[in-house]
Amino acid sequence: MAKKKHNTNNTPRRKRYNRRDRLQNAKKWAEQNNGNNLAKRYSKWFGVDLNCAITELEMLGYKFKQSYKEQVKKSLEARQKQKEKRKRDKEQVEDFGEDMFYFVAGYTENGVPFGLTREEMEEGAETFPILQPPKSKNHFNINDDDFPF
Repeated sequence: MAKKKHNTNNTPRRKRYNRRDRLQNAKKWAEQNNGNNLAKRYSKWFGVDLNCAITELEMLGYKFKQSYKEQVKKSLEARQKQKEKRKRDKEQVEDFGEDMFYFVAGYTENGVPFGLTREEMEEGAETFPILQPPKSKNHFNINDDDFPF
């Protein structure tokens, strides 16, 4: 007896349908799902965006208000702008990397490092002698007057 082929695709079949197949199955689905937010439920069930869901439900004979269509269009545009802004912000954060720090004290919630930069360390070494490395390995030259606090 031959081995059975293992299905490697984990995505549900209904989310892999093309428009023709979705419209065929949507008739049966729509009969079972009457009520509020039909377009939203359709988009989640078949894995399409709201514009596509509205278009396909209109092909099946459902009516939607023009104001609802405009609202959906604006929300999708706003989501796209927000996604682009988030991408730009992430690129800016990546430019501000660890290599410019002399000492990394920690990381923020967003993963941005903070600490002493090389410029701050050079300025601080002139102002605060405590920041200078010890002159010998065995002896630390620390005086209470050297502390800034």
